[in-house]
Amino acid sequence: MTDNLLVWLNDPQNWTGTRTSPGIGAQVLAHLRYTGIALLIAGVIAFPLGLLLGHTGRAGWLVSVANGLRALPTVGLLILLYVMVSPLISGRGNAVYLVPTEIALVLLALPAILANTHAGVRNVPPAVRDAAQGMGMTGPQVLFRVELPNALPLVFSGVRSAALQVIATATIAAYVGLDGLGRYVYDGLASRQFGQMAGGAVLVALLALLVDAVLALVQRFTVSRGVSGRFSRRAGRDSRTAALVEQADADSQDAGPRPSGPDAVPAGAGTGSSAGRPSA
Repeated sequence: MTDNLLVWLNDPQNWTGTRTSPGIGAQVLAHLRYTGIALLIAGVIAFPLGLLLGHTGRAGWLVSVANGLRALPTVGLLILLYVMVSPLISGRGNAVYLVPTEIALVLLALPAILANTHAGVRNVPPAVRDAAQGMGMTGPQVLFRVELPNALPLVFSGVRSAALQVIATATIAAYVGLDGLGRYVYDGLASRQFGQMAGGAVLVALLALLVDAVLALVQRFTVSRGVSGRFSRRAGRDSRTAALVEQADADSQDAGPRPSGPDAVPAGAGTGSSAGRPSA
């Protein structure tokens, strides 16, 4: 299968495409389009809801219900949504296939973003909230100036987790006839071209890793160093270095300079030797 995979990846026609089949670049863009739409809709729903539930501490059961969506079989859900939605939007081109697919992907992305946003806000130390309120901050000010910056690492973690899940699952778009990298997986399986099927799977994995790396880079430049822990790690190294310098200074001060002049104690004095003793 490895040989078939390499042959398929090295075939220029698979990259440029044909009249009937788009190339790999076009399929990657289609895959990213499905992923981006699903993440955007899920973020618009889950992010404000997670902030509200985390700030007020109420209706935490909604987070548990959202987590239950993880157990839904995505392919079965897609078929159910297609049966329910397609009669309502029939005759509108690819929308009859795209809408059920996006709904299924949104339901897949919601739990990670909602749960991590809620947990990030709830994990802010109560002393920090009390200090902010003691400074005269209102509820919205505490949320956006204190709780949200502290919750950003967990929020980004939820977005990255949701992105990985959606990219891996967006292959189901090919199940209802849409484009995307899943096209190679389903078509390769149907025609028993296992090199094509493996190539599609490898491309999905590489795309997921690339998107995760980009989101990690965005997180690095967005989240404060003090919140992300990078500042504390650097401060820890600096404090250990300063402690070593202080210890060296203390040792040198304890040793002190040797006295000079007639009161100087010659080397070896007090060691039991006869050096420095007056003669009889």
